[in-house]
Amino acid sequence: MRNFLMFAEVVVSILLILVVIMQSSKSAGMGGAVSGAADSVFGGKARGIDGLLSRLTVILGIVFALLSLGLGIYLNQY
Repeated sequence: MRNFLMFAEVVVSILLILVVIMQSSKSAGMGGAVSGAADSVFGGKARGIDGLLSRLTVILGIVFALLSLGLGIYLNQY
């Protein structure tokens, strides 16, 4: 079980890194952070490959966090 969790965490972390690297930059600088947040608040949805990569980033991040918690709990039992 421990080996499976460790292997799954390595695979998910590599996939997460690749998905983040594949994303195109939304804007340049700090000014883009404000406008990008406003787009997401007011219903702007990314379509195509950018939307897919954004969803994959969230999903892989959640899976990574759950695997980390599970592995931590499993390793602290002994």
